[in-house]
Amino acid sequence: MGYYDDHYNREGQTKKGSKTGYIFSSLVGVIIGALLVLFVVPQMNGGSNGGETLGLSNTDENSQIETKKVSVDVETEITDAVEKARGAVVSISNIQSAGMWSSGQNGESTQGVEAGSGSGVIYKKEGKRAFIVTNHHVVEGAERLEVNLFNGEKIPAELVGSDVWTDLAVLEIDGSIVEDVAEFGDSDALSIGEPAIAIGNPLGQFEGSVTKGIISGLNRTVPVDIDQNGTVDWNAEVLQTDAAINPGNSGGALVNISGQVIGINSMKIAESSVEGIGLAIPINFAQTVISDLEKHGEVRRPYMGVQIASVSDIPAYYQEEALKLPKDVEHGVVVSGVEPNGPAAEAGMKEMDVIVELDGEEITDVLDLRHHLYVQDVGDEMKVKYYREGKLQETTMALKTENTF
Repeated sequence: MGYYDDHYNREGQTKKGSKTGYIFSSLVGVIIGALLVLFVVPQMNGGSNGGETLGLSNTDENSQIETKKVSVDVETEITDAVEKARGAVVSISNIQSAGMWSSGQNGESTQGVEAGSGSGVIYKKEGKRAFIVTNHHVVEGAERLEVNLFNGEKIPAELVGSDVWTDLAVLEIDGSIVEDVAEFGDSDALSIGEPAIAIGNPLGQFEGSVTKGIISGLNRTVPVDIDQNGTVDWNAEVLQTDAAINPGNSGGALVNISGQVIGINSMKIAESSVEGIGLAIPINFAQTVISDLEKHGEVRRPYMGVQIASVSDIPAYYQEEALKLPKDVEHGVVVSGVEPNGPAAEAGMKEMDVIVELDGEEITDVLDLRHHLYVQDVGDEMKVKYYREGKLQETTMALKTENTF
């Protein structure tokens, strides 16, 4: 239509025609314009064949824009996994009296205050009892423990056993009101990059919170100072995840895409320059500890009956003069004391002996020795190589039951 208007304007400015020609040209223009309107407009409206409109409603007198509501299915593998595991995750209150039970106005004892909180996982229901796994540091020092179930019901809990070395503890509660029990997965079958979901009670007030990430690392080793004296006592072997783990999440569940518990959330790297490094105890490792705690109230580890120190912590002068170690021996564990009638004493070991090998495995320091010893069973015989007065010797030690050296 614009083309013909332009043509018409040019013709009108450059050439004068007859009246008849003018009328004829005008009539042709009107006819052609009408035909174009009849052809184009139906196409824009979808034609007469019921085609889709371009955002306009043919039946709306005000030509308002049509809106379409789309139904979205929000159920995914993640939501299914959370639904499966979330009911078995509880919050735990550690109640203490801050040293002494205080008295109320009438002289009665108060009920204490919540000194801390954490999370736990119901892993077993047996008759009228149910069992919860959590962290040792969640229940440490508690005079009373309370558990808040997923349904909101708060009930008392009894400490069955706790282990400071692995940071695990087991609680017992009334099982008659427990509905959900977690399913354990296989932490040895994990792959880096697979989804990981953390469920717990961050900050002690956001119960049942869920965060999602991935498995960031396997078989991580983290130094732990158990007695807070500035010396590393143990290397914890953990899973690494970037799923957000905050204070209060401790003892909660790290879950795989199938809703199975693959780890017990334990700690995070809390530094201003660090983000997204959460750590969990692998469930395959935890199950052995859980079993011991449930049966015995403690982890029954073999012991040697010695006091020890790392050679690397001893000045080089004393390594040569007091221990009489060869100059090329700069590793090992010094026996600084021997318990009478203990396994080491019965094996003939003495003070100032330097252990350098257990069962053919080189021992460089105290951490090495503990890791090797703690995977043995009570009653096992362990071959020990050690230096005495500069000479390499060997003995066999029968391990007994104790929890400390």
